[in-house]
Amino acid sequence: MQSPSKAALFWPVFGVVALVDAATKGMAERALTPQRIPHGVWGDGLRLTLVYNPGAAFGLHLGTQSRWIFAALTVVALVILARLYRATVRGDWPRTFAIALVCAGAMGNLLDRLRSELGVVDFLDVGIGDLRWPTFNVADMAVTSGAMLLAWVLWREDRRNADAESESRILAAVSPTGFAEPGELV
Repeated sequence: MQSPSKAALFWPVFGVVALVDAATKGMAERALTPQRIPHGVWGDGLRLTLVYNPGAAFGLHLGTQSRWIFAALTVVALVILARLYRATVRGDWPRTFAIALVCAGAMGNLLDRLRSELGVVDFLDVGIGDLRWPTFNVADMAVTSGAMLLAWVLWREDRRNADAESESRILAAVSPTGFAEPGELV
């Protein structure tokens, strides 16, 4: 039986993440105004707080042109991810899933940057007291989890390739009698 195509996994994951991200950001903008007023969900641990982030992760800001700089960087990242997707073999669902997550999250935040000069809509506020994680959204969770999964997948591929190369060098150094020629194995 042949494994399913990459597209059969990529597009549904991409679509679900993009829709959930857009829907939750829309709800946050309607229900959580004005900005920066926390609404407790699970006590102080999880709050919903509407903020607009004109910069990038952890409030990284590059001045008045941050919006366009980060939009351009996102487009570059999406091009690189498209190349990774094309190079992905059929049936490699962890790599396909990871790329879909990162692409959907990146696209969700890119659309926010393009539609409003206020920046990316963030609303998930996690922490205890004054010890708070920077406010984030569904797209950020998709990018983070997808990037971690992709890093793990690529690391595994690199290890497999290194092991296979090492094994082939050893086999090439062994003579037909099963013993290495003098000086060949160093």
